[in-house]
Amino acid sequence: MEEFSIFNIFTLMGGLAFFLYGMNVMSTGLEKLTGGKLEVALKKMTSNKIKSILLGMGVTIAIQSSSAMTVMLVGFVNSGLMTLEQTIGVCFGSNIGTTFTAWILCLGDIKTSDGGGVLAFLLKMLKPESFSPLIALIGVIMIMACKKNKKKDIGRILVGFAVLMTGMTLMSDSVDPLAQSEDFKKLLTAFENPVLGVLVGAGFTGIIQSSAGSIGILMAFSKAGALTYGMSLPIIMGCNIGTCVTALLSTFGVSKDAKRVAWTHILVKIIGTIILLPIIMILQSAFNLGIFNQTVGYVGIAIMHTIFNLATTVMFLPFTKQLVLLSKLIIRDGKETETDSKRTLTGLDERLLKTPSVAVQACRTATIEMADLTKETIHKALDIIIEYNADSAESITENEDIIDKFEDTINGYLLKISKSSVTGSDSRIVSKMMHCIGNFERISDHAVNLVESAQEIHDKKIKFSDECMNEIKIITEAVAENIDRAFESYNLNDLHIAHKVEPLEEVVDNLSIELKNRHIRRLQNDECTVELGYIFQDILTNLERISDHCSNIACILIQTDEKTDFHTYLADVKENDESFHDEYRKYAENYFSRLSTTKAQ
Repeated sequence: MEEFSIFNIFTLMGGLAFFLYGMNVMSTGLEKLTGGKLEVALKKMTSNKIKSILLGMGVTIAIQSSSAMTVMLVGFVNSGLMTLEQTIGVCFGSNIGTTFTAWILCLGDIKTSDGGGVLAFLLKMLKPESFSPLIALIGVIMIMACKKNKKKDIGRILVGFAVLMTGMTLMSDSVDPLAQSEDFKKLLTAFENPVLGVLVGAGFTGIIQSSAGSIGILMAFSKAGALTYGMSLPIIMGCNIGTCVTALLSTFGVSKDAKRVAWTHILVKIIGTIILLPIIMILQSAFNLGIFNQTVGYVGIAIMHTIFNLATTVMFLPFTKQLVLLSKLIIRDGKETETDSKRTLTGLDERLLKTPSVAVQACRTATIEMADLTKETIHKALDIIIEYNADSAESITENEDIIDKFEDTINGYLLKISKSSVTGSDSRIVSKMMHCIGNFERISDHAVNLVESAQEIHDKKIKFSDECMNEIKIITEAVAENIDRAFESYNLNDLHIAHKVEPLEEVVDNLSIELKNRHIRRLQNDECTVELGYIFQDILTNLERISDHCSNIACILIQTDEKTDFHTYLADVKENDESFHDEYRKYAENYFSRLSTTKAQ
């Protein structure tokens, strides 16, 4: 057998690079494949600890990264989507879920025979060096040949998995010469000191920020046949501590509770190690358990990795409240710094961008918040035309400033998301949000314009005639109904409601034309002043444009989901859609019949 040389070290490092890159590609592909389902699953969080644990396991297995899961939780808590208490069970489940990777790596330790037969063939096919090239080939073909993004994502997952397993094979092959090296065996005697084993495991994992990578290297070294259960267990415990570094690094500039999420994660690992390691050492000393002196293999490492995380979960599950209190002792409440007190728009935390599908859904939550504020603002503006209120006028102006900031914040966040690799469905959601928030902002601008008109009437102590006020009430009610329909269709993503917006928009346009004609007749009969006439025209123009933006919102939803052109859709429904004409007749009958009771001059 060849001697261990510098070239084996090169191969080992290259294998680690392949392993980490394959893990990253596979994880990214899995995240994209889950789409919005990941965020929906996390939103189903309940106080039931068992469900939380299962959820944490499922999500971590789906994205193949406990570090990413913890960073996501930090982001959720920082943005107010989850509480600190809700994350504890998910963290436990994530710790268990991350051991799944170790079991996958055990495929590399399958023993095969040189004999023939179906069983021998199947066992050989389970070896990474046998199936990895085939999986890589299938993955590349899917990436190059498939047109649907979902199938391309599956191809990337397959390629990532093949690269990961190839990296594991390279690492294993590079350490084979160590099996006969006496110097290596002497070096390993240092790891009989469990404290050193914990420190080395934690330090190395902290550097590469991947417990799966550290466990993979440990498995590779176990092939040399010199690692025992007693040496490996402290290193595994250290690997579990070191993986918390990623979560700690993600806590800069977040709220106190978000910092506590990361600290709760690391406290479980550290306290679990402090409690379990001495117990194991005492048992070994008292009963001289022979298993700790036996050489360990892939399966043994996977078992210890799983047992440690299961044991810490069982140990701390009854004491979740105490864990929260302990994290609060480390991160104490006190005077909030400027960074701590600064809150982003709900859900828009930069950490969520690591999981684009979650970031997309969090951004949608923020746009709904913006939509609700816009709807509240425009309704206040419609009311203020009928009856002026100084407090409402000030509130509308303040809300418009907030809505402007919301648009800037959400647009910036959406641009960052669009630079990530998102699924086709998520891409459509991003497109809808980008178009709709601009319409929300423009509606708030028209709300301020209406306030200015009402302010002018109030300050100059002039007023419309009763007939004119009745006309304004009728058209504002029509606009208010269209606002409700448009915003409801957006919030619920309901195309059935969206299809009802355009018929009412057509009614608003025709009402505006009719009211302008009546206004001209009043001017001709000297029943209205020119000054009031200008204000009346401004009000009608703003109401009509608000209704136009409602139509835009509905058409964006229809155009994106039904994949039809905006102008083609409008032309088609107005000419050929009987349901459109039915809706139009219903709205027209309601509003024009009320208008007919108002005397036309």
